[in-house]
Amino acid sequence: MKKYLINPYVLCLVALAGFTSCSNSSKNTSRATGWQINSNEGGFQYNTNFKEQETAPGLVFIEGGTFVRGKVQDDVMHDWNNTPTRQHVQSFYMDETEVTNKMYMEYLDYLKSVYPPEDPAYANIYKGALPDTLVWRNRLGYNEVMTNNYLRHPAYAEYPVVGVNWVQAVQFSEWRTDRVNELMLEREGYLAKNSKYAVVNGETQGTFSTETYLNSPENVYGGQIDSLQGQAKRDSTNVFAKRSSGIIMPSYRLPTETEWEYAAAALISSREYNNYRGRKKYPWEGEYTRSGKRRNRGDQLANFKQGKGDYGGIAGWSDDGADITAQVKSYPPNDWGLYDMAGNVAEWVADVYRPIVDDEANDFNYYRGNVYMKTSIGEDGKVAIVGRDQIVYDTLSNGRIVARDLPGEIAMVPVDGDDTFLRTNFNTSDNRNYRDGDKGSSRYYDMFSEEGELEDSKRMYNAPENVIQRDSLGNIIKQFDDSNTRTTMISDEVRVYKGGSWRDRAYWLDPAQRRYLPQYMATDYIGFRCAMSRVGSKAKKEKTPRH
Repeated sequence: MKKYLINPYVLCLVALAGFTSCSNSSKNTSRATGWQINSNEGGFQYNTNFKEQETAPGLVFIEGGTFVRGKVQDDVMHDWNNTPTRQHVQSFYMDETEVTNKMYMEYLDYLKSVYPPEDPAYANIYKGALPDTLVWRNRLGYNEVMTNNYLRHPAYAEYPVVGVNWVQAVQFSEWRTDRVNELMLEREGYLAKNSKYAVVNGETQGTFSTETYLNSPENVYGGQIDSLQGQAKRDSTNVFAKRSSGIIMPSYRLPTETEWEYAAAALISSREYNNYRGRKKYPWEGEYTRSGKRRNRGDQLANFKQGKGDYGGIAGWSDDGADITAQVKSYPPNDWGLYDMAGNVAEWVADVYRPIVDDEANDFNYYRGNVYMKTSIGEDGKVAIVGRDQIVYDTLSNGRIVARDLPGEIAMVPVDGDDTFLRTNFNTSDNRNYRDGDKGSSRYYDMFSEEGELEDSKRMYNAPENVIQRDSLGNIIKQFDDSNTRTTMISDEVRVYKGGSWRDRAYWLDPAQRRYLPQYMATDYIGFRCAMSRVGSKAKKEKTPRH
């Protein structure tokens, strides 16, 4: 008699027929309970058709990985500023080019249309976003043509915006997030066609805010969102998109210093030992600033200062094509497809500056600057929305006034003890000075005064504290800190900027170089570009964008 071996997997299928399979491949059958999901008969509804995050407007995908962050080539300053550390970066997206004058002008025109500066309630919104065009002035140089023309003249439309401080760059990123998500919701039918123009054209009051839409959608567009619902979703139970819909993009933001350096170094195409160990000097291959390729041999690969009194070379020969900034995409991209990661303008990044990077504290997505916030809840138990008469303005240390939140956005407050109770990963809202060497970050609490403040004489980072006040008439009084006990310019309000600029020598083109400036200051050589986190897989075939 023949003996037959029974396949246990077949037996399992037979035993559970009509209920669920041992390895059911149906994405609409729960592997936890066997229940049907997304069923017409009822039950739970989940998005099982997500096709990977698509690349948002203006961005390039950067696959994450490990690299040696920090200066390992020239260190003529000997300033103990960037000790090499091994870091790992998650996949993310970054702007192909710096934010241009035309891109920033779109932001300014939107603010001017939606929040007219002649309205007293909005007077400082537009003004607070304006770049400082006076950064071009020099006591012994004639640069008035840039002062008057660089931001708005069409000749400079595709040049990187400058005169923007760190705070303004962050606010531009927040505005950009809302405009892109507004576009995505319209594209997918959750908003009516061209509803994104309704606010600009004065057809509706209020604006679109991503976080307001997710948390309190009935308050979007000043409570008039019903009139702007898309036809495709009007008769559906899914009137509003949710985060689980997979449509809402993560926020545009400034890249962290680690992300920026990783993207600039672009080690993706090179697996040579020296490059893998972090000894690649520029965003391109080789040790020189000129191209060695036969087709364009001798051409400069970036826009930088070549020597004293030499911002571009001899006219008509050996010229880099620019004296101040250059039009974006004037030079070859690096291996990620990013332009001007060396030269043209230096760029703001998100991090608070400290002279050391503590890889023992964290070697994964390193970032110093976390200030954890949460949604403000009103007395009625609902999320608090910033109203027209509830705009809070911050006065920066140089006297410039900027809006903390725009009308229609959700008011945010710092996390408190209830949120951090018994947590081991964080215990306070503001983590900017965590383990930075400051004695205030240590366990020696006896160094504090009776009022609970750390004495200036015992602070490591006791930067000047200029005072900005208002008198009874609302006039701004500026008081300069002339104390002779200050020993540093480093504080929690000082941010890192990376990359060389048109004003810098080749030394600063090294992606690992780092400098800092107070977040309220602007220059004629610092711009910025945005980044966006990637959700989901580290690297898969991406969804084709349909903009």
